[in-house]
Amino acid sequence: MTDRNIHPTPKPDVPRVAPGSDDHWLSRPATVRAAWRVLGVVLGLLVLAQFLVPVKGHFPLENTFAFGAWFGFLACLAMVLAARVLGWWLKKPESYYGEADTPIDAGPGGGDAGPEAGGDDRA
Repeated sequence: MTDRNIHPTPKPDVPRVAPGSDDHWLSRPATVRAAWRVLGVVLGLLVLAQFLVPVKGHFPLENTFAFGAWFGFLACLAMVLAARVLGWWLKKPESYYGEADTPIDAGPGGGDAGPEAGGDDRA
């Protein structure tokens, strides 16, 4: 059997990014701005396409100009507002589950999970 290097070192011209860094191409501000602009142009073209393609809805309100755009926006706004109200209504106080200064992992030994505290001694 030959002694091969299974994990060869990277070439010097290949940029390496540290794990956890925010240098992904989708997190760059220029890319985000470009994506928003492209999205805006596509949505604008879809609204303007209503001049070329006749829309026949089931109800008279559906025949208004850009019905899908403004109805979708208002529906999204209503969902966000409903979620905020629901979050406010279901909110629990900080002390709901007990004292705020008690550590979550505090067991019978005060958080020590060693064998002398009755915890699991497996490695």
